[in-house]
Amino acid sequence: MESQESQSQQSSADNNLDTNQQRITGIWENIMSFLDDLLDIRKDSDRDETIEAVRKDISFQGHNAWILIFSIFVASIGLNADSTAVVIGAMLISPLMGPIVGMGLGTAINDATMLRRSLINLGVMVGLSLLTATLYFFISPMKEITDELAARTYPTILDVLIAIFGGLALIVAKAKKGTISNAIAGVAIATALMPPLCTAGYGIATGQWTYFGGAMYLFCINAVFIALATFLVCKLLKFPMVKYANQAKRKRVSRLASLIGFLVLLPSVWLFYQLYQDQVKQSAASSFVKEIVQYEGMRPNDEWDKATQTLDIVMLGVPVPEVIVEEWRKKFKQTKYLKSSSVRFYQGSSMTMASNEGVEIVQEELIEKLRLIQDKDIHIKALEDQLMGLHEKSKDFNILSEEVRLNYPQIASMSYAASVQKDFITQKTDTTAVYNIIFNDSTLPAKNRLEVKTRMANWLRYRLQSDKIKINEVKAKITVASDSVK
Repeated sequence: MESQESQSQQSSADNNLDTNQQRITGIWENIMSFLDDLLDIRKDSDRDETIEAVRKDISFQGHNAWILIFSIFVASIGLNADSTAVVIGAMLISPLMGPIVGMGLGTAINDATMLRRSLINLGVMVGLSLLTATLYFFISPMKEITDELAARTYPTILDVLIAIFGGLALIVAKAKKGTISNAIAGVAIATALMPPLCTAGYGIATGQWTYFGGAMYLFCINAVFIALATFLVCKLLKFPMVKYANQAKRKRVSRLASLIGFLVLLPSVWLFYQLYQDQVKQSAASSFVKEIVQYEGMRPNDEWDKATQTLDIVMLGVPVPEVIVEEWRKKFKQTKYLKSSSVRFYQGSSMTMASNEGVEIVQEELIEKLRLIQDKDIHIKALEDQLMGLHEKSKDFNILSEEVRLNYPQIASMSYAASVQKDFITQKTDTTAVYNIIFNDSTLPAKNRLEVKTRMANWLRYRLQSDKIKINEVKAKITVASDSVK
């Protein structure tokens, strides 16, 4: 009896287990069916129409050539005027995307003719774009680098991701029955193929080859990854391969397409890896500054130089003891991803950070200037003088004049003015503090007057911590050109 009950309970448990498994399987199948309906793009793709549309977009002559020229001019003007809206408008009308998509599709479907036309037309487009942009920036009177131009001179890992996902969106939009024009326009803006070419033209016109190299690097990244994304989607959607009557020709074309696909894929992997490494190092450098470079009363301002793998840190505020700075250097060398990089510390001005308006601007300018003239002590002194100009309390004229009255009884009065001088050859501006003094005794010998002025000049240099001091002797309110101490 007990055995029958036990068998009955076991049978009931098995039935419940089977029922639960069937329910779970049903739920899973429903979820997969829903996701398949949601994400499947094969059913609604028109492969033949897509191939024909891409083939038409590859063509570059007549109207497309003039559209490209005019759009390059518009983009160059937008970059020159630092206008984002104008640059976006130029990207919308540019025909640059056609040959790049044609490269990916031609490789995917083994179409040697499409691939060859795409490469030739892309080369002509790039050459014409560079020529047009160079001509514009050569004749343009505004040759200063703008934020829009500078933003196209150094690619990041984000540019790679944008090119990949933008290329995927583009070919998926083209493959859909009834092409999604909004998506294609959005991809044209997001991938930004035209601005790097305009920036490269700016680099040629102004002789700044680092800008040219960085901009062309960014363009190549965009082009390669858009073509790669096109290739992958076309393979996924199983676009029909081009058939050749001659079997040997089919194999030859297939090998050629495979080789070109490999040549496109290889640099794209290398570019991705290089940019990823740069991004990792830059992130590690930022983390190092935030977590390690901390000292009460000091504010660090950092800049990462990707070309030299160097981190420049300007420390503004309270001076940091050299012992602590040396400890920071050791920790930097022990930081992951930064062992092969280098760090340079610069002590900034000892001014009170909270009491000076506009100090953010001064900090940003100081980083670039200190990096460029790090080995030139005289230029570093000039920068310190500019920063100390913000600290008015250290140059209070009333206090100075009272000290002069007590220390130099031979002097009857003193006036002060800042003399600004610009060197037209070096384009550098320098400021000198000029103090005009009048002696009590006009009969005082010249030797004694010179001795007083020399002592006073040395004292002011120490008192104000500046070498830009000049003392003029004034008689009857008229400045005497002779006997001046610099």
